[in-house]
Amino acid sequence: MRKPWIAFFSQTGSEIVDIANALGYWPDAIITNERPSNIRKINSDLLEQNLLATTINKPLVEDYEEVIGFYKDPIITLHGWLRIMPPSICEKYSIFNGHPGLITVYPELKGKDPQIRAFEGKYPVMGCVLHKVDAGVDEGKILAEERFNAFNITEEEMWKVTRDRSLFLWVDFLNKVVGK
Repeated sequence: MRKPWIAFFSQTGSEIVDIANALGYWPDAIITNERPSNIRKINSDLLEQNLLATTINKPLVEDYEEVIGFYKDPIITLHGWLRIMPPSICEKYSIFNGHPGLITVYPELKGKDPQIRAFEGKYPVMGCVLHKVDAGVDEGKILAEERFNAFNITEEEMWKVTRDRSLFLWVDFLNKVVGK
C-alpha cells in the first residue's frame, strides 16, 4: 500500500506534473500558496487533477497543519516551494526537497535560483540534490545527488539536463519511500 504523498509548490507546479507522469500516479494532495497571477501561471495539467489546495502566501504552523494533518504519516515533497518550513513542522513530518544546485560541492549555491548562478559563474560541474528538510535553507541531510559536466553547455542544455536529473532523483526516491 502506498504512503500518502503531499507535494508543495510556489511556482508553476510543472515538476510535479512531470514526476506524476513518470510515476504513473499523482500525489494525494498538492498544495500551493497564494501568489499574484502576474508572478506565475500554474501548469494546466496539474489544475485538471482537482487535487490542488491553496494556503495563504506565508503560511503559519496552523496553516500547514490544516493541509497536512488529515494524512497519517505522509511523505511531503517540495518543488519550488519558496517558503521556509517552520521547525515544528520539520520535526513532525518527513519532508524532502529537490534543489537544482550541487550544494555538496558548492555550498554557496544554497537558496533560490542556484542553477542560474552556477551557469553565470561558469561552474565546470553542475547538478542537483535531494535532501531532507530541516528549518535551515537547504541545510538538511543530502540523500542523493546527480552531477553533470557543464563545460561549454548552453543555457538551454543546462535547464534540460538539470530538470532531467532532478526528475530521475525524484522518481527513484518516491518509488522507494511512497511505493508504486
